Amino acid sequence: MLHIGGVRTALFAWLMAKKTGGTFTLRIEDTDQAREVAGATENIVRTLTWLGLTPDEGVMLSADGRILEQGEYGPYHQSKRLPIYRKHVDQLLADGHAYHCFCTSERLDQMRKDQEKRRQASMYDRTCMDLPEEEVSKRIAAGEKYVIRMKVPREETITYEDAIYGTLTFKGHTIDDQVLLKSDGFPTYHLAHVVDDHLMKMDMVNRGEEWLSSLPKHLLLFRFFGWTPPRYAHVPLLLNKDRSKLSKRQNDVAAEHYKEKGYLPEAIINFLALLGWNPGTTQELFSLSELIDVFSLEHVHTSGAVFDLEKLDWLQGQWMRKISKEDFAARIQSLVTEKFSAAATDPNFAERAALIQERITFFSEAPDMLSYFYETPKPTLALLANPKQKITEADVPKILEILKKALESIAENDWSHQKIVAALESAIVMSGLKKGQMLWPLRAALTGREYSPGAYEVAALLSRREAIDRIKI
Repeated sequence: MLHIGGVRTALFAWLMAKKTGGTFTLRIEDTDQAREVAGATENIVRTLTWLGLTPDEGVMLSADGRILEQGEYGPYHQSKRLPIYRKHVDQLLADGHAYHCFCTSERLDQMRKDQEKRRQASMYDRTCMDLPEEEVSKRIAAGEKYVIRMKVPREETITYEDAIYGTLTFKGHTIDDQVLLKSDGFPTYHLAHVVDDHLMKMDMVNRGEEWLSSLPKHLLLFRFFGWTPPRYAHVPLLLNKDRSKLSKRQNDVAAEHYKEKGYLPEAIINFLALLGWNPGTTQELFSLSELIDVFSLEHVHTSGAVFDLEKLDWLQGQWMRKISKEDFAARIQSLVTEKFSAAATDPNFAERAALIQERITFFSEAPDMLSYFYETPKPTLALLANPKQKITEADVPKILEILKKALESIAENDWSHQKIVAALESAIVMSGLKKGQMLWPLRAALTGREYSPGAYEVAALLSRREAIDRIKI
């Protein structure tokens, strides 16, 4: 399923496409049949669409929610392009840039163990590189399994200017003879993406920094075919707090999990954009349209970015506040109604919802946060008292009596926020108590909570009778 780091890479690619008037293409690289997961393609497309990163070309959603391909360079599933890859592998073989390898997995395992003992880099030892054509033909005719490897010019030095990492240099003798076509007839990523990027006219590729070590292999393949490579931008890794590579042992790594938890797409996009990229200003809240204007690869860092869930939650809260009050109320009403049926026909629901919008992080918190409007709380004496406000449990009955009389002085048809404030402010002055000593017990009695919206606001959205009943001794 789509990795959250993959979403960040896709975001950077989408932003570059929009910023330059280009095309954002989604291609499904499904050539590793052993690792294919049912439903993964649908997950990728639906997740990107949910986040607003809609492909312009390639694999996408139809108007009725079906997965389809659209564009002039398809098919966009690599598993449907096998004859194309075979044709290009044959070209490499004919030109002397690739060769058949018949080594078994057992031999390769032993080779690696021997290299490890000698403290050598793990690379193919080229046992099959110079096999005579006649022997190759006989072994193929006999049904021996084989792969096709690229022939790396070991004496060369390869230099490239990455859009993020700058000048990179690779020595040919450190580059392995990569497998290009596997024994099952499927290409590896190395061959398939080079062929497809050329045929699909890609001029920029954003991908994770883990592909940096493979970059020289890809540059060589472009040269072998006589093609110009695209501009590459390798995006730094996402890290756990301990600066290890982001893993499911410490964080959720599947993007869909964040949707299931209730994160807003705006918060996810905003958060991922700031992971490894700096706008050069103090601004922290960015919509997709704002990111298009300010994003640039020049401001992407080369060091890994720490995946800080506290920052994500903060951004989630900020985007919750940006939702209109009407939309916010509409989006939580059904959730609250599932627990409290009265919420469905509550004429004051929008006003009550507005009280929690500044405090909420996820929509799913709404039923609990609004529960005191639909069921009578049962606060303890310990909650009504508060040592920080210098309210002892012995003080509580006296304070509740003052509050009760103040609220009873307001007529039924005068019950409003303004009248409640006036009556209680007057009672506070007359009592000689501090404001907090009166309002803490009132808020706790009305909501049954240590933390909640203000006492005046809650009282105004309860009926006069209900508010008074809740502060009776």
